[in-house]
Amino acid sequence: MPPRAIIIGGGISGLSAAYDLAKAGVPHILIEKQARLGGVIETRQWEDCVLECGPDSFLSAKPEAMALIRELGLEGDVIGSNDAERVTYILRHGRLTRLPEGTTMFVPTKPAAMLASPLVGWGTKIRMGLELLRRPATYPDRSVTEFVTDHFGRETLDYLAEPLLSGVYGGDPDQLSVASVLPRFVEMERKQGSLARALMSSRTAARKEPLFRTLKGGLGCLTERLAARASVVHGAAEVVERRDGGFRVRVNGDWMVADHIVMACPAWAAADLLRGIDDRLAASLGMIPYTSSAIASLIFRTADFDGQRAGTGFLVPRVERRQLMACTFVGTKFAHRVPGDKIALRCFFGGAGNEAALDQSDESLTGVAREELRSILGLTAAPIFTEVYRWPRAMAQYVVGHGARLLEIESRTAAIVGLHLAGNAYTGIGIPDCIRTGRQAAAQVITS
Repeated sequence: MPPRAIIIGGGISGLSAAYDLAKAGVPHILIEKQARLGGVIETRQWEDCVLECGPDSFLSAKPEAMALIRELGLEGDVIGSNDAERVTYILRHGRLTRLPEGTTMFVPTKPAAMLASPLVGWGTKIRMGLELLRRPATYPDRSVTEFVTDHFGRETLDYLAEPLLSGVYGGDPDQLSVASVLPRFVEMERKQGSLARALMSSRTAARKEPLFRTLKGGLGCLTERLAARASVVHGAAEVVERRDGGFRVRVNGDWMVADHIVMACPAWAAADLLRGIDDRLAASLGMIPYTSSAIASLIFRTADFDGQRAGTGFLVPRVERRQLMACTFVGTKFAHRVPGDKIALRCFFGGAGNEAALDQSDESLTGVAREELRSILGLTAAPIFTEVYRWPRAMAQYVVGHGARLLEIESRTAAIVGLHLAGNAYTGIGIPDCIRTGRQAAAQVITS
């Protein structure tokens, strides 16, 4: 039976779409050019350590990932982040400084903790106090830099907003759209004026669920379970054409025909394939920028580890950065990932303006990680295991104007019957967001 839908891209978005189509009995083909399915989600094991090559978790507050995990029968394998020990440090003047308790992204909600912190100076602390007096206001879309400095000043941008957002987006706050990246904060500004006042008034007594969740055996367990349900062809989608109200796709020199096509690949790849169908849509897709990243995993024997223990990890602000962006202590963030006799660190490189880090050899990048860990943590011990994972052009960037561009993309896509978009380029970059877009695309196919 010929497929009713062709899905291009075997990451979590495409796999989620394929799962729902299979469940509904809709014939489909998922095309993936890599030998492995899962996209940036990949889990490896070394001895008794669980190593994530890409993302290590998802936000509990977004329900889509947990809903899918329950459907797949994996709920019993879910573990939460160790929030009781969730302490983050930020490098300032070469020394690690604890992120003040009650800081939500870059907004202080516990004034006493911020006042006692050496992370920012007294001028910034006074600015934070005055921010409580702000009145509601509405602005056109602007950059994260403009938004944060308007509310709290430059020092807050440099030592709170930029490192925290770099850890999520790998992006440049001078370019990122605050309306697309931090829509909740923009709404607070519009309704209440002061972000700090809005957050303090909405605080609940206690968090009933962990901030992050993951699977005990790694997120690769999720993509493997999904992949087992999909009808997969490995190869590169070379050409996409309209045909008789549907589409045809050339893969490995052969043509496949379907009524629907789900573009679950990066926007830049979708742009290349859709150029002959709608040039303006392709141009808009091609204007969504991406950044690249690399992760170096280093494992040490606990008995030999002579560096500072820095909670769940630390962030390096752009104003302090050489190459290392951030570092996570894996075993502190998640139990069951690393046994007590070992310490595993995940070191992050790349991001906006730092993509050259990916051009270095594994040995060179590992050497950079060791040198910067020595400088920051005083760590001189030699790792017993190292591995580097690279993710070129993997993280979509929601720059100023993204909202308007997205409306154009959605309008032109809707005009092409049978075309659907999914992935991290549109309405959210996290795993739950990608699952949501993939399942929405499948629902459109099923109900059409």
